[in-house]
Amino acid sequence: MAVAAVTADAKAYAPVDSILLNCGSTADGLDGDGRKWLADTNNNQWLGDAGKSSLMAAADELDSSLPSTIPYMTARIFTVETAYNFTVNPKDRHWLRLHFYPSYYNGIAPEDFRFTVSTSTGLTLLRNYSVWVSTKARTQGYIDREFSLPRTPAGFVTLTFTPTPMSNVTYAFINGIEVSSMPDIFDGPATMVGFADQTVDFAAANLQTMYRFNVGGGYIPPSNDTGLARAWFDDTPYVFGVMQGVTYNAGPRFHVKYPSEIAEYAAPIEVYTGTRSMGSDARVNQNYNLTWTMGVDANFTYVVRLHFCELLLNRPNQRAFDIYVNNKTAQSDADVIEMTSERGVPVYKDFAVHMPDEPGDDVLWIALHPSVALRPQFYDAILSGLEVFKLNDTAGNLAAPDPSPSKMLAEAEMGASDKAGSRKSKEQTHMATVMGGTAGGAAAVGIVAAICVVVYHNKKSRELGGNESHTSGWLPMYNSHTSGSKSSGHLAANLAGMCRHFSLAEMKAATKNFSESLVIGVGGFGKVYSGMVDGDTKVAIKRSNPSSEQGVLEFQTEIEMLSKLRHRHLVSLIGFCEDNNEMILVYDYMEHGTLREHLYNKGGKPPLSWRCRLDICIGAARGLHYLHTGAKYTIIHRDVKTTNILVDENWVAKVSDFGLSKSGSTTVNQAHVSTMVKGSFGYLDPEYFRRQQLTDKSDVYSFGVVLFEVLMARPALNPALPREQVSLADYALICQRKGTLADVIDPTIKDQIAPECLIKFAETAEKCLADQGIERPSMGDVLWNLEFAMQLQTTFDGGSGRQRGEVDGSGRPVLEPSNSYGSTTTSRLK
Repeated sequence: MAVAAVTADAKAYAPVDSILLNCGSTADGLDGDGRKWLADTNNNQWLGDAGKSSLMAAADELDSSLPSTIPYMTARIFTVETAYNFTVNPKDRHWLRLHFYPSYYNGIAPEDFRFTVSTSTGLTLLRNYSVWVSTKARTQGYIDREFSLPRTPAGFVTLTFTPTPMSNVTYAFINGIEVSSMPDIFDGPATMVGFADQTVDFAAANLQTMYRFNVGGGYIPPSNDTGLARAWFDDTPYVFGVMQGVTYNAGPRFHVKYPSEIAEYAAPIEVYTGTRSMGSDARVNQNYNLTWTMGVDANFTYVVRLHFCELLLNRPNQRAFDIYVNNKTAQSDADVIEMTSERGVPVYKDFAVHMPDEPGDDVLWIALHPSVALRPQFYDAILSGLEVFKLNDTAGNLAAPDPSPSKMLAEAEMGASDKAGSRKSKEQTHMATVMGGTAGGAAAVGIVAAICVVVYHNKKSRELGGNESHTSGWLPMYNSHTSGSKSSGHLAANLAGMCRHFSLAEMKAATKNFSESLVIGVGGFGKVYSGMVDGDTKVAIKRSNPSSEQGVLEFQTEIEMLSKLRHRHLVSLIGFCEDNNEMILVYDYMEHGTLREHLYNKGGKPPLSWRCRLDICIGAARGLHYLHTGAKYTIIHRDVKTTNILVDENWVAKVSDFGLSKSGSTTVNQAHVSTMVKGSFGYLDPEYFRRQQLTDKSDVYSFGVVLFEVLMARPALNPALPREQVSLADYALICQRKGTLADVIDPTIKDQIAPECLIKFAETAEKCLADQGIERPSMGDVLWNLEFAMQLQTTFDGGSGRQRGEVDGSGRPVLEPSNSYGSTTTSRLK
């Protein structure tokens, strides 16, 4: 996209509100950058109780790493919940910066301060937070936290400090507070990485600044920013591997021409006059990625802002490169000149990525690689600036657990990281070789690259004692971890009484000591074995991976859900075992396995006839309809896919795997459940992914993918296919709207489908995949339309009279519809 440039020098933003409080001080003063800080005792206008319930204290000692004595050497200490109140311009966003220096204050030890910080809008900034733990973990003397708050129509910001209730006395404290107006630099939306047609609108979101780098340059203090008082740090400590590229600075005489579409205060001129590039050797550049790694908090969505400014070249396709975020293609063939039309014009790109709570997902990766597809004149990539912002979750939360302190920092500083250097370089080179292909190919190797990430960081954590050392800075790499815990062997009493409890000895006897010869499946929870209990009862036994630290919640949820639910089209739970920290679930045995096995002829399973597939879809829809409407509360499955639809000996479909299921909202005014995003990519509801608001329509979307998968017999995601065909949902909708769906039907069933049945079936699946949940049918409507499609098929077949489970001449099972399909001939699909 071309951007018209205007010759202009950067203008400094003049904030309407600019409040800098030196908390606990009795006098105003200047910090090291010459900025004036006010004593928070001035007329007691900010503290809600005029300071009566708080203490003023001075730090016992001065740490040499402090950038200035102000605001760090005095503190306001709170023994009870206390609030600061700030009157602000309701038309502006505002920076909120909190400054902390852990020290002894009035004899109170730094480890005795643990507290929560929240705002009047219900936003939690810090929860049960220990400054002392955080600084020790990051080997820093002090910590600053920067947030960006949206407009407040009420015209005020209340900041509440709440000491954490504990058996011993705890306190809250603060050294400095900044509240300052800011311009609308978060204009959004950001492209969701991995979902090119999805965006995240963060213009009105609460944000926390995680990182801000002057890439290829040095530290830029707040006083040298464009009026926004931001600090920009050197990116060098975060460049991955030994291949760190080269830096270039155009110097102060180079004239940066800010474009009209970009605010002139997006970043200071010093950011845009310097870059980090890969170097001049095209052969070397094609075999590695220029990569940055940053620790982040799991279970949040992040916006990554990349700043570019071409300083040397002036024609398109001289330098083009691919941008990867977390080993997924964020943008292919990025060309700064093509974006801006000329040299010296800044531009930035925003990308959003969600970091789930999975092993290895607490590290954010940004990588650049020369474009292979465009064959540019120079195989190179550049970057001028990098910012990472965390978005609040649906509960109005930005807080994350404290990081773990480093136990072996000395070893790390003595060269352990150097020993890992050659290995990192080799792994990075290998990864770059694979990732240098097209966007579709990059998606395909994302899994491999992600495994490399996890393996590398696990190794590094063991070598460095679980943490990395970093240079001093107010936004170091985070290392927060949320680990699951193994089952304690004591399930809650209300769960343990719900179904049969098996001993571990019984489970070993049933599976011949978990013999590999009895494994019939492997999933995210663990292996599934066939077994025999009570002498002659065949069962399926799902055993959690003993070395895994995950799955406790899924284990408990599965027991709780299935013990309360009984339905013909839901798999039945017989019992469980939790002896010796095991997590084992015992189910009725499903003779014919999973629907997916039959679609792809796995394990010698015969391909299903069209009538059998349709009948299985109807059975699964019945099970899901029961979950949504038949139980006491709405139950949302959250992981509907063809591997979770099982078929018994009578070819009756049963929905399985309730480990991710959630009870829906029980209130009239709230139709969704706010929850972290979980599920299986390819089947995942895009609206749920964007908004983290789960509804029963999320299951409907996933079931729509299942319907098309049944029809086309191809996976929900196949990165080996051309880009437009990678996602089954996207490709099926394209074919449906172009009228070419009949051309991509599974050849084994193509001649079996009645034309009218195909129209109704495809129309139903298409409606399920509507982008907005409100536009999707209910599962009851889906069920009705599938039953009607079966009636159309039966009419076309002329009532063959074939019975359920019978096989045709090719060995494929064929099914007649049950008598409950109804006789209505008009569509209820909305």
